[in-house]
Amino acid sequence: MSRVRVGIDIGGTFTDLVLADETGGPGGRVHVVKVLTTPEDPAEGALAGLGRILGDSGIPASGADAIIHATTLVANALIERKGAPTGLITTEGFCDTLGLAREKRFDLYDIFPEIPEPLIPREMCAGVSERTDAEGRVSGRVDFEEIAAAAGGLRARGARSIAINFLHAPTNPENEAAAEAAVRERFPEMFVSRSSAIAPETGEYERCSTVAANAYVQPIVENYLDRIEGELEALGFAGEFSVMLSTGGFAGAGAVRRAPVRILESGPAGGAIAAARIARALGEDHALGFDMGGTTAKICLVHGGEPATVGAFEAARTSRFQKGSGLPILAPSVDLAEIGAGGGSIARLNRMGLLQVGPRSAGAEPGPACYGRGGRAATVTDANLLLGYLDPAYFLGGRMPLSAEAARRAIGEIAGPLGMSAEEAARGIHEIVTEQMAAAARVHIAEKGADPRRYVLIATGGAGPAHACLMARKLHIGRVVCPPAAGVASAVGLLMARPRSDVARAFVSEVDAIDWERVDALFGEMRAEAREALGGTGGAGGAAEGGFEFRVAADMRYRGQADSVIVPVPSENGRPAGAGSPPGAAAGLKERFEEAYLLRYMRKIEGVPVEMAAWRLTALGERPGEVRADTSGKVESTGAPSPGGGPSSGDAPARSRDAPDRPYLKGTRRMLADLDNGGAFAEGAVYDR
Repeated sequence: MSRVRVGIDIGGTFTDLVLADETGGPGGRVHVVKVLTTPEDPAEGALAGLGRILGDSGIPASGADAIIHATTLVANALIERKGAPTGLITTEGFCDTLGLAREKRFDLYDIFPEIPEPLIPREMCAGVSERTDAEGRVSGRVDFEEIAAAAGGLRARGARSIAINFLHAPTNPENEAAAEAAVRERFPEMFVSRSSAIAPETGEYERCSTVAANAYVQPIVENYLDRIEGELEALGFAGEFSVMLSTGGFAGAGAVRRAPVRILESGPAGGAIAAARIARALGEDHALGFDMGGTTAKICLVHGGEPATVGAFEAARTSRFQKGSGLPILAPSVDLAEIGAGGGSIARLNRMGLLQVGPRSAGAEPGPACYGRGGRAATVTDANLLLGYLDPAYFLGGRMPLSAEAARRAIGEIAGPLGMSAEEAARGIHEIVTEQMAAAARVHIAEKGADPRRYVLIATGGAGPAHACLMARKLHIGRVVCPPAAGVASAVGLLMARPRSDVARAFVSEVDAIDWERVDALFGEMRAEAREALGGTGGAGGAAEGGFEFRVAADMRYRGQADSVIVPVPSENGRPAGAGSPPGAAAGLKERFEEAYLLRYMRKIEGVPVEMAAWRLTALGERPGEVRADTSGKVESTGAPSPGGGPSSGDAPARSRDAPDRPYLKGTRRMLADLDNGGAFAEGAVYDR
């Protein structure tokens, strides 16, 4: 395993870096840096932070063995529509797939819903005369010159990237592969994505949306990774560079270049992995990961030490909290609920004169008013400062002192019309934003058929611990955990992740009629694909066949249903266990499906056959060692608050002479307390974590 590893997580407001130096043995030393994100060029802030953390740790870039990076580049490109001009080559007669989308309305009572515009406009779509039927039989092969002409026409209209999506390609990808080869041969400078390589699953619109998104962001991801890798090489870094995936695993830059849509939830996944590892260390089977940063808050359920995952999700929603209002993406991801609530969320009075918080954020530029960088709007961070939850002298380790007066002026603009004091308005801001997050958490937990009272809340992110206790009260959660290095937990999570590859194949069949010989051949292909994808991440060994740990799952549903449930399946050597004895395997699959369906929907449907929709295979590399950011002085805070907001120092905090039994007590500070009884200011103890 690597002995010096660096995690870099670019967020909306701050870029977090963690360096784990295990040169002296397991545990080692951990250094953390937190710098403001540079929105116009995120790589600039990341590289500046890397230079600082390497300099402060005394380790040259050539001494680092691995760098794992998380970025919001893909998510931002889809939200802001800043991808590359893209064209679509599809089966003749299906050029309107992206425009037609779904028949379902995401809001039955809105007669003017805002529908997401396709990433590829209709005039950038070209139909070609090929055809594969639902059974995978090719009745019309692709014509090289027709494909080349279609691609040439799209290129002439400005396309830099081409998406290929043919009817029934997941069943037989032959025509799509031939079309891809034709485009690459005639136009080698073009980026090409085909659906059977990116999302070989059923669902014509969803598959088309996914490959369109992949093609749309591929050029900008290629340029970004080229720049990052070039800068790292110039610094002398010769180790392994990997990128965090939406699943909470990581992959080499080569795999990410081919399928950049798989890093859409790259940053949030790091926080989910950190919460899962903390829950595992505490022996908690049920945990709620709550990661609140400067721009957004993320919520994730953790069961058995693993974050919940899904096989598909949505990006760039037009109505942020309504399912169906975004672009469907057929790619595995940590199952997250995202809320537009963070330290930078702006508070204002709406048209009715009522207090509203978010979803707009002050971000890194200009940031909250108390940052002193030109921001004038009142934000959640300003409110938390007035309530005594932040220490103005030790923000960013004392390198960025906060202005309580600026916060008071900004909040006063809201407090005056409400007839309140600045502190009362700050309390209202804190209460409202916490209730918004708790409401989203209630819905997310209820959708999973879970009971929040069984969970422990693990608070991470720069703002998470400041809201965790009130949120836990609202959810009736009895235990809150604020780990050391909470403010950079997503970056810590990058160093806790494993190399990972997820492979899926469409497979529609009734369970009782499964062709198990075909399944065995299919999993042979999937294992080979997973191993190839992990070939560039190294460090995998000792887990299972070929050095990998394999996990198998199946997408299953009752016949006639469109939506499926992902069902974990026991595996042997990277294939479904019991596949050699079909009756037993089929019975086991149905039993597992009914258990999962009952948990999800609180009912079973009797007398309806169960069918498969897809098979899934996950390959995992070696599990890294724990990153121990404990209170024994092994955390070095350079350019960031030491965990808990203490002074920037690599030494263990000085023990209080007045309280030898409370070694990390720094003193007291006036803060709002006794929230159960309406709240009152009191002197609260301040500890160095």
